[in-house]
Amino acid sequence: MPNNQPVSMLDTHEVFNQPPPLEGHNPFSGDRALVAALAKAGGAAHGEHLVGLGASCGSAEAIEWGVEANRVLPVLENYDRYGHRIDEVRFHPAYHSLMRLGLDNGFASTAWQGGAAGHVAHAAILYLTSQVDCGTSCPMTMTYAAVPALGAEEAVASEWVPRIAAGRYDPAFRPAQEKAGVTIGMAMTEKQGGSDVRANTTRAVRTGEDGWFSLTGHKWFCSAPMCDAFLTLAYTEEGLTCFLVPRWLPDGTRNTGFRVIRLKDKLGDKSNASSEVEYHGALAQRLGPEGRGVATIIQMVQHTRLDCVIGSASQMRAALAQALWHTSHRTAFQKQLVDQPLMANVLADLALESEAAMALGMRLAQAFDGDEPLARLLTPVAKYWVCKRAPNMVYEAMEAHGGAGYVEAGPMPRLFRQSPLNAIWEGSGNVIALDVLRAAAREPETVGAMLEWLGAQKGLHSAYDAALVAFDPAAIRESTARLAVERLALLSQAAVLLEWESPLAEAFCTLRLGERGMSVGAFDAEIDTQAIIARAMPAA
Repeated sequence: MPNNQPVSMLDTHEVFNQPPPLEGHNPFSGDRALVAALAKAGGAAHGEHLVGLGASCGSAEAIEWGVEANRVLPVLENYDRYGHRIDEVRFHPAYHSLMRLGLDNGFASTAWQGGAAGHVAHAAILYLTSQVDCGTSCPMTMTYAAVPALGAEEAVASEWVPRIAAGRYDPAFRPAQEKAGVTIGMAMTEKQGGSDVRANTTRAVRTGEDGWFSLTGHKWFCSAPMCDAFLTLAYTEEGLTCFLVPRWLPDGTRNTGFRVIRLKDKLGDKSNASSEVEYHGALAQRLGPEGRGVATIIQMVQHTRLDCVIGSASQMRAALAQALWHTSHRTAFQKQLVDQPLMANVLADLALESEAAMALGMRLAQAFDGDEPLARLLTPVAKYWVCKRAPNMVYEAMEAHGGAGYVEAGPMPRLFRQSPLNAIWEGSGNVIALDVLRAAAREPETVGAMLEWLGAQKGLHSAYDAALVAFDPAAIRESTARLAVERLALLSQAAVLLEWESPLAEAFCTLRLGERGMSVGAFDAEIDTQAIIARAMPAA
């Protein structure tokens, strides 16, 4: 018999005790720790701009862009419908909206426009936009970081740097000289070598034109193949050399020797079209002296490592915000989750971890604005530790959601899949730890700058003083490098929290530098967890 009851009478239950979506908030002005860190790092003048950007990043529209750009994946089209080779990547419109959100707000350009605290402002922009989507950060980071490497060749820099500094996103596939702004990618590693770029086999031969070479070889990872040009490495007769490979040549024709073979199917970072490419006589301009390719491109790598730190800190903040929002809107056993003592301990611990990561990243950006020796050593230290901490923290934030955190309809699975990337990209843990060793051995001024900065905070906390006395950079060996870098990173996080008078400095020094280990939620009664949670709670 037909059922003629109204639909409302057939429903089995009413949906309640579920949080509303976290949207319509401002991840800049609603993040007390970030606002304070920006001011301490000398970037307060950028605050008004960041308030506006934060409003955009927290909007329901931008959040949906991030979802769509990762749901509808990039597609490689090697040929047009007539059979011409084009090697172009097609994206969902949301991808372009995200790129415009970042680049038009100064992601790649602010640091190079001559204003005060340019790298600090860049870091804050990345911190906000990456909370919307991490994949689009890759091409924008590459574009930002390319400037120092381009500076190795004045003629090339005079042509390309103004296009980056224009601060515009132009997705059209056409010659760079006809565009409002450009993006720059990178292709260094090859199948047989990975991080050991000296094992590369790509060859470069002079074309007869000043500074131009023809490249033949392959690249196992090419970041963002839709970019307008790529920094790359190839061997000349003089040794490994850095080059810039444009997609279009100065005469307005395609650089047909640049071919995209396939897009990578990755664990996360889905919105970004990482690829494998081949050079079939691709034309390229030399950057820097022949045989000095690593020294030239390492200037780019130093800046991309800064963005690895900020990007991971951003993921940690996004995960924390979601966990705090969920637990403050859901009850269990007649009490809000956020008020359950053990949950409060976990959330406060995650808030501590998040602020320490963000503060270290912002302090590192401040060093990029004027303290090169400190930046040289602090970069790999921060990159090693913050990027390694992100996956565990994102997992704990996912667990705070219960089963809802494991469902693809929510934000946590995407954050979790993304979280290991920065620890691998631009040097995995062993490579980074060895880089710290190398810098300490070959550049003693960097150790001096680090010890001077750490020493300036002596006397502010007993646990900090004890950890500082116990740390001996001269005793670091290759076999113990990872442990030494971890200890140095914790000291660095404590130092910046003390230096910037963070309300969390006391708790961090007690918990991270004492004998309590790294167990999440190992708080004692004397630490005010609710005050820590209130400081971290996302606000409008």
